[in-house]
Amino acid sequence: MTEPVVRRAVRDWLREYAPTGPVCVGLSGGADSLALTAAAAGEREVAALIVDHQLQEGSAAVAARAAEQALALGCVRAQVLTVDVTGPGGMEAAARRARYAALNGARDGQPVLLAHTLDDQAETVLLGLSRGSGPGSIRGMADWAQPWGRPLLGVRRADTVAACAARGVEPHADPHNLDPAFTRVRLRREVLPLLEEVLGGGVATALARTAAQLAEDADALDEMAADLHALAADAEELEVAVLAGQHVAVRRRALRWWLLGAGVKGLTDAHLRSVDALIGDWRGQGGVALAGGGPGVRIVVQRERGRLTVQREQNGS
Repeated sequence: MTEPVVRRAVRDWLREYAPTGPVCVGLSGGADSLALTAAAAGEREVAALIVDHQLQEGSAAVAARAAEQALALGCVRAQVLTVDVTGPGGMEAAARRARYAALNGARDGQPVLLAHTLDDQAETVLLGLSRGSGPGSIRGMADWAQPWGRPLLGVRRADTVAACAARGVEPHADPHNLDPAFTRVRLRREVLPLLEEVLGGGVATALARTAAQLAEDADALDEMAADLHALAADAEELEVAVLAGQHVAVRRRALRWWLLGAGVKGLTDAHLRSVDALIGDWRGQGGVALAGGGPGVRIVVQRERGRLTVQREQNGS
């Protein structure tokens, strides 16, 4: 009864987002990605892409075994991608960057299906809530954000485990998934079970449903903000009069796109509110200094003659 749940989710996703042609699957060797690979290979020509992060002893053997399993499940190709995990933000962030870069480089123009489940979505929403950075941080992962597809966002992790068992496929148990040093692991093994117990169950499903609703709302607001930006933009400036009468939720989205397009880095909610105050709470205040102008340079947003302008100044000038 459980394997058709995964197969149906994959079939529905392919019908909506990739009705024709081959696809790739990101395969780790775990239950979620093996169940996804098996279901996708039953519907379409599939190439399995296995990323070896080289973070654990024996990782090459784990990747090779996953490749063998992919071929046995019906994939036309299984490719191991070996990466070096380096850079800022901690191991999790660095591994994610390396993984996505490798998958993107090997996909040959095809969509890449990723095995994130409803449980992963719930964890993502909780992480977003902890950051407190607005609806954008808790809208969760998208079903389709080209080239990344996530057919299993409505499927529970227990279903993928059962699907593997039904096919006699033995998943790899990643020790990192049990390591409490990782925040997501503690959410999965401690926080979510406690919330389920205290609130009477259904928490993961409710969080995922909330993320889906927020994503729909955000998409609508983004479309409105794009239209507003197009009306207000004049070269690198924005007409204040066009922005002033708009709802703040739409206006700040338009401002965010404008600022990011101007090269602003590390834009926070506080920064955005300060820039928005040049429109919605104008009292003749000075400009707002932001990062992103390059070495020794800062970006300053000012209101001048009814327009928002971007100026680049040397630090300390």
